[in-house]
Amino acid sequence: MAAESLSEPHVLARTKQRLFPDDDDGYVVADTQFAQERWLDDRPIDAAVRASLAPFNHVQVGTGYPDLVGVDAVDDELLAASRQGGEPPLIVVEAKGHTAGGGVDVERGVVQAHDRLDEANVAFVAAPTGAVTTGARTLARELNVGVLGIGVDGDVTALERPRVVGNRTTDEATAIRFQASAQGVTDRSFGLNHPKNYLAVPLAIAHSVPTRDVLAERVVRAVDDAVRGAAFLGLVEDDRGQPRLTELGREVVRFAQGRDGVDAALSRFEGWKRSRARFIDLAPAWGQLTRRIVFDYPATRLVVAELQTLFEDGHPTPSLVEFVEYLHAVHPTFTVELFLRGDERVRERALTAEGRLRTEVLRDGDAYHAPTVFQLKAIYYHAGILTSRGAEPSNLDPESDVWALREPVEH
Repeated sequence: MAAESLSEPHVLARTKQRLFPDDDDGYVVADTQFAQERWLDDRPIDAAVRASLAPFNHVQVGTGYPDLVGVDAVDDELLAASRQGGEPPLIVVEAKGHTAGGGVDVERGVVQAHDRLDEANVAFVAAPTGAVTTGARTLARELNVGVLGIGVDGDVTALERPRVVGNRTTDEATAIRFQASAQGVTDRSFGLNHPKNYLAVPLAIAHSVPTRDVLAERVVRAVDDAVRGAAFLGLVEDDRGQPRLTELGREVVRFAQGRDGVDAALSRFEGWKRSRARFIDLAPAWGQLTRRIVFDYPATRLVVAELQTLFEDGHPTPSLVEFVEYLHAVHPTFTVELFLRGDERVRERALTAEGRLRTEVLRDGDAYHAPTVFQLKAIYYHAGILTSRGAEPSNLDPESDVWALREPVEH
């Protein structure tokens, strides 16, 4: 690769590969300007580069929008000190590459990256190695900004190593932290529509019969989906490949023990197989427990609070399109992560380079994230939170799909 071909998108793609290796332990988004077919100076962005940078979102950190925002453990070789604390840090990257005129403004990237440290734990500027001057490195050391040099062969070298710092939390940064957590809504989150399948997992763990056997025989054959969903609801956590009860999961077991026992509860669950009745009407006590658990799920509080606001503003039954448009205006990053598929083609169509939503794309059911509009919405329905259940994106009409509270609070 010739030096002049190290444009900003190429620099960022190499940086992402180094900072966020292809694993399941973190989450990262590139800014929406990189989802476009052409770069700012009208040079095309290779399709392979766009694919490697996906998913895209427009995330405000500090007073601007970093080129890359993610949460993951940082390789100790890239830090001034290896101590990172108990939680993986929020990382921001500002990339600088060769422009059409050949210049690379690395020092500006350092200043931009430093601005993000009010809300991020680690900040880097990435640029072609040959363009990084002594002055830029000195400025970066003074401002605690890491400098990553990108070689023409794609190698990434830590020219300056930053320290991990504390920060304040904002709504936008929280959305990325949420997606990187065990409860983030991804394609691996909710695979089943009925909450009983998730509540049964703690009961199966507490039962004398092996967990997977009792789940498959008495509750649902899709055991992996049940365990995965229970983890996303905070009922279990992974312990070297085996589900282990969280404190919330233990409370589900205590609830069953306080009624008629774990085995009897599983017998009831077995009798509810293939039931289409709303869970809170079919089994009110278990339904209320489901509601409390689901309300503890971070995304629920945001959805319910904003639907309540719409109700108070005279819009009690917004369509999915109307709700997403409204939600994006007040919580843009969270809305994109919760509702829109991470596929680069979807986000390229749905978001402008400045991160604005294109309303016409919201009318296409295939643009939406199935675990949210199908499975999670169905769980809300069964818990008595929403008035209607969800639908598969392929069968979804976003303009007629209603998101409304079953029991809004009157003022």
